[in-house]
Amino acid sequence: MQSTLPHVTSLGLLDLVFSAGPMGKLIMLLLLAVSIYCWAIIFAKWRTMKVANAANARFLQFFWQSKSMDDIFLNVDQYAQSPIAAVFRSGMKELRKLPGTLDPATATLEVENVSRSLSRASNDEVALLEKNVTWLATTASSAPFIGLFGTVWGIMTAFQRIGASGAANLAVVAPGISEALIATAAGIGAAIPAAIFYNFFLNQIKRVALDIDGFNQDFLNIVRRSQIQSRDRGNTSGV
Repeated sequence: MQSTLPHVTSLGLLDLVFSAGPMGKLIMLLLLAVSIYCWAIIFAKWRTMKVANAANARFLQFFWQSKSMDDIFLNVDQYAQSPIAAVFRSGMKELRKLPGTLDPATATLEVENVSRSLSRASNDEVALLEKNVTWLATTASSAPFIGLFGTVWGIMTAFQRIGASGAANLAVVAPGISEALIATAAGIGAAIPAAIFYNFFLNQIKRVALDIDGFNQDFLNIVRRSQIQSRDRGNTSGV
């Protein structure tokens, strides 16, 4: 006895992709390109954060073990990959421009100038760490919708095939629906790692930013103590 069920052709994943229409192939190609670019960002940013954290740890150890700020400034180029070292360099350059007066009012303005220099350098370093990270967020939010568009387009194409064939059996419907759903799967596949690593890197960058802010406060405290000691020596010598 012969089966009356329609024969359904078994198609692999690549077969479904290559058998898709021009729009379906374009969407799949777009999602593939976006996914490859995201993974390139992920690997590059992973390495950047690893190097930056290690360099920050080495610089901070050197900073607290050194005897003077001038000694640190002379050797700061050895820590070129440390964001905190870059902030220190900016603060020291501004500090060296100042006259170092004993007048308290002028000294306060000097500290404010150094503070602004540290803030600008901090913002620049955080911006460098955040470079391309927003692309991961964009991919996480938009890739599923691109895939959904491909699915809707594929379903429309499937219904057109049904209308052209005049039959609505599984052999006609299944390939078109499969092609359509692959676009959604591809969109979700691109979005999931992008969302995970966006949040991971965002947390890492926030930690570095907090470390930089803490260093800025320590730097300014050292500058203030140095000014107080200079005033005390000046007052003592003037007596």
